[in-house]
Amino acid sequence: MCYSYLLDTNGDDGIERGFRMKWDVYNEHCPTRVVLDRIADKWTVLIVGALEDRTKRFGELRREIGGVSQKMLTQTLRGLERDGIVARTVYATVPPKVEYSLTDLGRTLVRILEAIRDWSENNIEDVLKARTEYDAGTRS
Repeated sequence: MCYSYLLDTNGDDGIERGFRMKWDVYNEHCPTRVVLDRIADKWTVLIVGALEDRTKRFGELRREIGGVSQKMLTQTLRGLERDGIVARTVYATVPPKVEYSLTDLGRTLVRILEAIRDWSENNIEDVLKARTEYDAGTRS
């Protein structure tokens, strides 16, 4: 069981500001691991990036995110919607029109995940070199 702790958030001035929960992502039973699993997923990183600037339809996302299957995109979008990161809006038209956008909570991830994408693009040569050396047994 992951325990949360109430922290007294009184300031040095002695004014009571209330309590907040403290979770421990390093505890194997802590529910924060579910969130970590969600945001560390490559499809999440790419979907959040694709929705950063504007609302998009499913087909737009699928075309923009190379290599994602319809099933994986659907599963990831559903998980992101469930976690409050993405909003799904259905319009009563024929055929039905469905759009996806980031929620306010989802927007808090934009810069964090952008940094991960940038790091990946800026360091891929070093990673590929390290893999080649490792696989050849000549690590330095």
